[in-house]
Amino acid sequence: MRCFSLSILLSILLVAAALFAVCQYYVSHSGRTRLYSSVQEIPARDIGLLLGTVEQLRGGGPNPFFRNRVDAAVELYKSGKIHHLLVSGDNHRRGYNEPEDMRKALMAAGVPDRAITRDYAGLRTLDSVVRAKEVFGATALTIISQRDHDQRALLIADYYGIDAIAFCAREVPLSNSIMAHVHEWLARVKVVLDLYILHTRPKHIGSRVLMPLTRESKNDSHAK
Repeated sequence: MRCFSLSILLSILLVAAALFAVCQYYVSHSGRTRLYSSVQEIPARDIGLLLGTVEQLRGGGPNPFFRNRVDAAVELYKSGKIHHLLVSGDNHRRGYNEPEDMRKALMAAGVPDRAITRDYAGLRTLDSVVRAKEVFGATALTIISQRDHDQRALLIADYYGIDAIAFCAREVPLSNSIMAHVHEWLARVKVVLDLYILHTRPKHIGSRVLMPLTRESKNDSHAK
């Protein structure tokens, strides 16, 4: 009986390990040809989707993931590779506001307020990407985050028919980001389950809130 139970446990562990490995491979390869790390090489897009993260670490220091993403967005904007930024993040509790923190950091670096739209319901990457299309009207965009996160976001964009490319913000040294990598590995398994098994939808899908550029595109299409 003990040997039988051990065999079942081993089988479960092997299946879980195989699922984990397949998800890592699938996510990392799904959008590999649409990842850019050079501002000169990335094609221009009207809209950049800046994915949110906490500005300050729990210990009180600055979060390098946040800073590097904002720096990447500023560089793309000032180089003319994007013209409007949709900043999407979590705002589910009092005193915590990723979109507003990103907006302030972008404006401090010279991006005008008129070029920024905030999405306060980007509770997860899936929510941010899907809402960019279904709420804010963006059918083509540049996703901005670190490479691993970009790959996961591109998979979501593909599933929902969004024409997306991604810019890779500067990486954070592994010694300072081990837990972030562990979180990403687990999130890759979750996103495959969300898309293909659970068919998870964003928590909040409300009324359309078109950005200036998507409003212009809609008006142009009506004119035609």
